[in-house]
Amino acid sequence: MGRFQGKRILITGGTSGMGLAGAQRIVNEGGLVAITGLNEERLQRARALLPETSLILKNDAANESDISELQAAIGHWGSLDGLWLNAGFAEVGSPESVTADTFNRMMNANVRGPMLQLAALSDALNSGASVLVTSSSSAYEGAAMTSLYAATKGAVIAMVKSWASALAERGIRANTLVPGPIETNFRHFMPADSRQQFEDFVVSQVPLGRAGTADEAAAVALFLLSDDSSFVTGSQYAVDGGLVRY
Repeated sequence: MGRFQGKRILITGGTSGMGLAGAQRIVNEGGLVAITGLNEERLQRARALLPETSLILKNDAANESDISELQAAIGHWGSLDGLWLNAGFAEVGSPESVTADTFNRMMNANVRGPMLQLAALSDALNSGASVLVTSSSSAYEGAAMTSLYAATKGAVIAMVKSWASALAERGIRANTLVPGPIETNFRHFMPADSRQQFEDFVVSQVPLGRAGTADEAAAVALFLLSDDSSFVTGSQYAVDGGLVRY
């Protein structure tokens, strides 16, 4: 029997990259998965890859009405043994290029979204459940063009530490995944003409000398979502090949 036999896990932003890799691994280990995404093509691909018992929803973490819809859908689907808040996005630019609009859009998706999702889904979490939120090594890199994105991912780290304290009385754990350069979505938010140069520079700083894979990131996520990490809470787990070493 797999680690997730009989367990229900929700992954937001689960239609591609490490989220989808995690969903497939959970299914292979006996679990049931619900995933969310926005891109219709990716949603359709996920439907083809995951079993019919999976719940696959078009849902926007930045939209308050969508959060209410997600709460209702999970209420019908069943209580949760794991919640991986993985949805988010990034844009890059100098500090001077940040506008109120870009600030609000990124904060809404990367900070407000998971905060309100946890609030909405808290009652659906079983005792002993695990909550995982995806941050980023950008919070520690100090890259000149990622100040706003890094701020949102730093906020996530602080947020989860407080959740770990608040949820502990229910036996619920909360941890943060801190991916660095992961191949499937590594700096996908950058313009194509500058992405390769930036990736080459960052990878050159990684002691292991390469970007990671979605499966490598998902493997750490599944450890944190499973009972294998039953005495781990309030922690940050880096999957970055040694890039940050905080």
